[in-house]
Amino acid sequence: MRSRSSLGTVSVLAGALAAAGLAFAPTAGAVAPGSATATYDCGGWGGGTATLTATQSGTAATITVTSAVTTPIAVGADQIGATLTMAKAGGGTRTFTGKKNPALSAGQSVVIGPLAGTVASGDSLNSFFAGVALKMVIFGITVNCDAVTSQSPGPFVFS
Repeated sequence: MRSRSSLGTVSVLAGALAAAGLAFAPTAGAVAPGSATATYDCGGWGGGTATLTATQSGTAATITVTSAVTTPIAVGADQIGATLTMAKAGGGTRTFTGKKNPALSAGQSVVIGPLAGTVASGDSLNSFFAGVALKMVIFGITVNCDAVTSQSPGPFVFS
């Protein structure tokens, strides 16, 4: 049979270990800034300023794009496949892909995402200028968009 003092000691030790475990648990990453704008040219489909919103959880990251391009007809939810290529500071790229979008009415700005990708701590991602930056496939029609400007207020920096 255990005494009250040994049970109290065990409880205190268990609490201390739990607190220490929380202190050393990995934290979800944070990306800064959380959103940025950049200008894209989508050829005959139009173009203009797009808002990119980024999130991060460890090495998993997402980017949602709200573009200036409008859809000429209604598009159902999850009907737009997209690939967003971002330039990585120091060389290379990171790619975010998915087939996620809300239902869009005719004439509404195209919203794509969240597009999923993988990042590493310290990645600094900005507009990609060495080819197609944003590729969308809508009803089998490919829309290629080139980045015209760098992101403002600056690149996404992942922690």
